Amino acid sequence: MPKTWSAGRFKLTPSPHSPLIMGIVNVTPDSFSDGGQHHTANAAMAHAERLLEEGADILDLGGESTRPGSQGVSVEEEWARLAPVLQALVGLNVPLSVDTLKPEIMRRAVDLGVDILNDVNGFRAPGAEQTLAASNAGGVVMHMLGEPRTMQVAPQYTDVVSEVTAFLQDRLSALQQQGVDPHRLLVDPGFGFGKTLAHNVSLMQATAALSALGAGVLIGVSRKRMIGEITGVDRPQDRIHGSIAAALFAAREGAAVVRVHDVKATRDALLVQAALLAS
Repeated sequence: MPKTWSAGRFKLTPSPHSPLIMGIVNVTPDSFSDGGQHHTANAAMAHAERLLEEGADILDLGGESTRPGSQGVSVEEEWARLAPVLQALVGLNVPLSVDTLKPEIMRRAVDLGVDILNDVNGFRAPGAEQTLAASNAGGVVMHMLGEPRTMQVAPQYTDVVSEVTAFLQDRLSALQQQGVDPHRLLVDPGFGFGKTLAHNVSLMQATAALSALGAGVLIGVSRKRMIGEITGVDRPQDRIHGSIAAALFAAREGAAVVRVHDVKATRDALLVQAALLAS
């Protein structure tokens, strides 16, 4: 990947075996892991501040759940959830990311000073490419098969790694044709977004290969169903240990960013691993 990720106000540089940590702030009532816990602006801000204290390098805020089977919300409802939290946090010296698939939310977020646009739809909605291109924000380009309401209904691929890789390459090329500098882009294979456990495992194992696309790789498997399926743990909030193992594997494979709920535990594990692997 490019050594430095250009993201709005920031130049972000992962260290060897120690990716940047993106802390998750869900400002929604129905996210799969912590829906409702940080739904109010005050609760979301308190959670964001706690993640920063625990060592988050980036905060990723979402105002619309994209868990399997979720229903979409209007632009105005999503923005009403996000705006007060973003307004409170944008003055802090921390990279802010907005997790949205709506170009209008992207535009408003950039105007407010957000540094990163994290799009589960891979900037495919009309106007999304142009919105990213017109800003200086970093972009996270994710693969999703179908859409959230139906993506986990029997997803099928002939070769999941080659198909996801081809999709991401196509999206990177399209964004670069719009004038987006490659140094502004990361890719995300989209774990759980239209994938079975076998698909997710294959994509995790392909982390290093995905880096060959020329963009950094973001790995987001924290507390997800794949962790529960491997460990037999039902409750998302009890999947921390498996999530840490996945983050450590991603770091060994060269991931640029890990997107996580449990920042302190992830930070401690990554620090120990990096120290032990240092030559």
